Amino acid sequence: MYCGKFSTVNKNTIIKNNVKLNGLHISGSGKVVLGNYFVAGFDSQIISDSHNYEGDDIPYDKTVISKDIEIGDFVWIGAKVIILPGTKIGEGAIIQAGAVVHGEIPAFAIAGGNPAKVFKYRNIDHFLALKEKKLK
Repeated sequence: MYCGKFSTVNKNTIIKNNVKLNGLHISGSGKVVLGNYFVAGFDSQIISDSHNYEGDDIPYDKTVISKDIEIGDFVWIGAKVIILPGTKIGEGAIIQAGAVVHGEIPAFAIAGGNPAKVFKYRNIDHFLALKEKKLK
């Protein structure tokens, strides 16, 4: 693991092998899995909790809604990305700097914006060849 800038994780974070954190902050009580060879750009956030706005107070009540987050192997998120509760990002995906991610981003997708949308896919054959070479 490499940590190039001060980073924080929650107690339910699972960090796999060869991960690079560059000022990533993980908050909330949901489980967060960072896959093998995950790379985070500077000042990114992963938030696994949200407020209950449909409870018994406004703007929200005291209950916390936790949702797990799963990030696959070989995922790269750019600088200042925000990943929201319940997100799943597939293997080899790239998230553009400044994106706000919620829901599911498929494997090999390149996504960006707010909310993040897939706008392109990696060359899968090229990716798989590089992966095989790296894992030898």
